[in-house]
Amino acid sequence: MRGLAVGLVVVFHLWPHALPGGYIGVDVFFVISGYLITGLLAQMALRDGRISLIEFYSRRVRRLLPAATLVL
Repeated sequence: MRGLAVGLVVVFHLWPHALPGGYIGVDVFFVISGYLITGLLAQMALRDGRISLIEFYSRRVRRLLPAATLVL
């Protein structure tokens, strides 16, 4: 779903007249991301009895940093 949202934004930027309202893809992306993040935090709260934002963000960094380093 997030890929579809990103695709809508890309099509909107390439051919704005072909897809009026393509910027809605950004809204869809944020809604889906928020839903997924909320689910992850809820699982953490149920599993550990607390939410650790440091642990949450450290997992994201460990997952994304290798690819970001390669791109840069």
